[in-house]
Amino acid sequence: MRRPAPVDRIRRPRRRTPPTPKGRIRRLRRRIAMLFGLVSALGLVGMAIIAVQGDNTSWRAQVETELRLRTSEFAANLHYDEDGDLEYPDPKEGEYDCPPVTLFAGSGDQVSPVAAPHRPCLVVPATALRAVAAEAGREKDAAVSTTTTANGHRLRLYAQPLAVSGTDGSGAVAVAAIDISGNLDDHERLALLLSIACAVLVAASAAASHWLAGRAVRPALAALDQQEAFFADAAHDLRTPVASLRVLAETGLRGEADSTEVMRRTLRQSTRMSELVDDLLTRARLRAGAVRLDREPLRLDQLVDTVVADTPTDGHRVTVRTEAVVVLADAGLLRRAVANLLGNALAHGHAPGQPADIEITVASDGTVAVDDAGPGIPPEQAESLFERFRSGKGSSGLGLSIAAWVAHAHGGSLTVATSSRGGTRFLLRVPVQKR
Repeated sequence: MRRPAPVDRIRRPRRRTPPTPKGRIRRLRRRIAMLFGLVSALGLVGMAIIAVQGDNTSWRAQVETELRLRTSEFAANLHYDEDGDLEYPDPKEGEYDCPPVTLFAGSGDQVSPVAAPHRPCLVVPATALRAVAAEAGREKDAAVSTTTTANGHRLRLYAQPLAVSGTDGSGAVAVAAIDISGNLDDHERLALLLSIACAVLVAASAAASHWLAGRAVRPALAALDQQEAFFADAAHDLRTPVASLRVLAETGLRGEADSTEVMRRTLRQSTRMSELVDDLLTRARLRAGAVRLDREPLRLDQLVDTVVADTPTDGHRVTVRTEAVVVLADAGLLRRAVANLLGNALAHGHAPGQPADIEITVASDGTVAVDDAGPGIPPEQAESLFERFRSGKGSSGLGLSIAAWVAHAHGGSLTVATSSRGGTRFLLRVPVQKR
């Protein structure tokens, strides 16, 4: 049985997955860091090159100036004897030994030494001396060169043509030499130090640019996280009431229940949905820092009484014990925090099928204690109770999260503990106005 001929597979180009918003922000961070680091590196390298070249030009100019002065001093003492022969200027023995100065006579390439130092401090190769002297005699201008001695020292030679008029009509060239090994060592040491410093600064600049770029994009990442958190909160909290509204609508359409009861339950679900949306928006604005605190002196005990009076208890018992106290706070946000604590106690602070027994206490130190006689909160859930999607009965816990944010925004706190009534005790603290 013949096998079918293999069919060449057509390779389709892979589609690149578009980057996520966080991926784009991180890519922007890398580009900012790379651009900042590149500009800093170019600047540092450029300054290092300028410094090295400047040092090289400076010490070479200084050496050549010293050699020029040396040959000029030598030429000032140059003279001829009665026979017209050049005499080595020797006002004092050894005066021209260090740096050594050698006198050449002749024209063009035909030059020869006619006077040399008595005891030169440097041993200069004769070929190098003759070569630079011949160049100066040929060009009728100063000439410089660099040579290396047998022991590895680097010498700088400077040849200066002299304006003399001997009987033979030949010219003269004075050649001075100086050891530049120390200058070269210092220059190389400077170049090495600048290279190391430049590398360290470039690395530091790259790290700083990475850090600064991170700081620059951090608000964008935080805003993106807040947006994702808001969408997650909305999806989590609105899913249940939306599903309930759909079931009620289908029930009403089929006529399986009394229309008045359906409408009543629909109204209750829509009210709950409205409260959830309001809580979501408030929490998102708090996290984004968009809520500006309008602090003003207010009676905390009166605010709590108003909240309790405006909250439907639906057969639950709420006892209020207050002391007169003035706090400096935002009335709207603080009212929302107290209402959320009371609503949480009414919803979860009692056994199923039993009315809640809640006690609210306002103390003179600016604390509001909400105690219930419900089942309480397990210790392992107490630490994460004020985070979103955390509560003991399936609720998202947005109300407690908002209450905690309000307390912290005022410089206070919200803690949870076991109540003396056997249930849960929430303690909200806000700063008292100083007299």
